[in-house]
Amino acid sequence: MDERDFFDEKDSKKPHTLNCPHCHQANEYELAWLVRTKRRQLPPRADERDRAKFAKARSYMVRRDDMVMCKNMRCRKRFEVAGVQSVAFLD
Repeated sequence: MDERDFFDEKDSKKPHTLNCPHCHQANEYELAWLVRTKRRQLPPRADERDRAKFAKARSYMVRRDDMVMCKNMRCRKRFEVAGVQSVAFLD
């Protein structure tokens, strides 16, 4: 079985405050995340190895945006998202 069989996926946007490295202005940016929540039950075609993987599986979020554009009208440069982790576990 594939890992995607253990989770339900949905897209989400969460606000984060980031500083532009070019103009040094702080703004709030909406970052896109892929939220994978663990399903309540294991699919019926699972074997023992899949049951062990499912027992250890946890819900988590993966950040989709690596680059954002500065909101300052004079700057408007793209910069890399730093300081926000790329994977976050949901408990």
